[in-house]
Amino acid sequence: MAAEAKSLSELGLTARGGADAIVTGLAVDSRDVKEGYLFAALPGTQVHGGEFIQYALRMGAAAILTDVEGAEIAKDVLDASTAAVVIAADPRQTLAFCAALWFEKQPDTVVAVTGTNGKTSVASFVRRIWQLLGIPAVNLGTTGVEGDWQAPLMHTTPEPITLHRALAGAAEAGIDHAAMEASSHGLAQRRLDGVNLRAAGFTNFTQDHLDYHDSFEAYFDAKAGLFARVLPEDAIAVINIDDTRGIDMLAIARARGQEIMTVGRDSGADMVLLAQRFDATGQDVRIKFGGETFQTRLNLVGGFQAENVMVAAGLVIAGGATPDRVLAVLPELETVRGRMQLAATRSNGAAVYVDYAHTPDAVATACQAIRPHVMGRLVAIVGAGGDRDPGKRPLMGAAAAEFADQVIVTDDNPRSEDPATIRAAVLDGAPEAIEVGDRAEAILRGVDAVGAGDALLICGKGHETGQIVGDTVYPFDDVEQASVAVAALDGNLA
Repeated sequence: MAAEAKSLSELGLTARGGADAIVTGLAVDSRDVKEGYLFAALPGTQVHGGEFIQYALRMGAAAILTDVEGAEIAKDVLDASTAAVVIAADPRQTLAFCAALWFEKQPDTVVAVTGTNGKTSVASFVRRIWQLLGIPAVNLGTTGVEGDWQAPLMHTTPEPITLHRALAGAAEAGIDHAAMEASSHGLAQRRLDGVNLRAAGFTNFTQDHLDYHDSFEAYFDAKAGLFARVLPEDAIAVINIDDTRGIDMLAIARARGQEIMTVGRDSGADMVLLAQRFDATGQDVRIKFGGETFQTRLNLVGGFQAENVMVAAGLVIAGGATPDRVLAVLPELETVRGRMQLAATRSNGAAVYVDYAHTPDAVATACQAIRPHVMGRLVAIVGAGGDRDPGKRPLMGAAAAEFADQVIVTDDNPRSEDPATIRAAVLDGAPEAIEVGDRAEAILRGVDAVGAGDALLICGKGHETGQIVGDTVYPFDDVEQASVAVAALDGNLA
């Protein structure tokens, strides 16, 4: 892990007036500051971290990293302090590089993937392929740090101190390979800057997070930062060109001089999906790569999973593995928790799936992808989160109404908003849907509605184990609830 202390110069920092300091730790929360720490006072969406400089100094901070605005906010306390002050044009990026130098170690091979949908699946598939090849590996993202070394994470792409602590911890544990999810928030806030990437992947781009990003283009620009800024020029970009914005990502990567590997159904791709054949438990696929054609089995439900697998395979190949070995282990991949996961099967044969689909495109994609695996009717349960992009709510309802035979609208994570108001917005897009506010009841009614050959798709929460209502997180697991509902209706409860 990091040394016990480092000078500002060792962290790549130059303080105002040439002052120097010996730093004993890093913190972005003033409550975490200890004697000798560097406190990063960063601009926020609501409050500037400069407001907390006074508290960090009281806790013994030896150095402050901020921008001009932060320094002005805390001018009086800084003038009265002996702490070294580092003023940066982009303090978030500066902190990222500083954290990398502080913790020093990272796995030798790190890859990252961005996109609206599929990040968790791709990162998990990459880690699993490495493991199947006999390589100790981890993936970092929505589900924490998973694999041969584990740790919890609060965010898909955590702030730099947490991120580099995790990477250093993995390296210390002998992990040489890591796959990361790169969220738009994380990229916009420069959290990945300082990570030494061998390769980066792009899955797709659809509407999401417009509560955070000013526009659709700003959202795209944030994701594009993975290739435009974070991925080194001598690294490899793995891009799904089936997505309409894949061509734009391709142009950005080429402009940087990065080596390109394209995947998709297009015959011009480097890795081409030639054919898919679906059945109740998965799909057989034919893939062409490097002049050879491979036929293999994917025990994964959903046609889009083949695209995710190809991006994952491309990243592993970019990391140095041979294509024939990578493609040979694909039949051993398993569904990531909460991603097209078979949660339960009724005695009549009806299947119940849980998926993290929480955007209009993801709902449409999930419904369309599961359809070839279903002989009968498809029932979809859909909701939308509170305090998040309200514009997508009717679009999510419309997507479910278009591609499912029956729709049940229920609560997701209402957070601070009125649940009924959120449901009404979703129902605007699905006026024929059944409204059932209580999520457990909605799942029970959905399970009751499916007969032989039918399937129920529960969208929205995926792997999550809690439901956020107001400021309270109530225990709630879609997979568990589906299992209970099936057992109750089939008479199998003890």
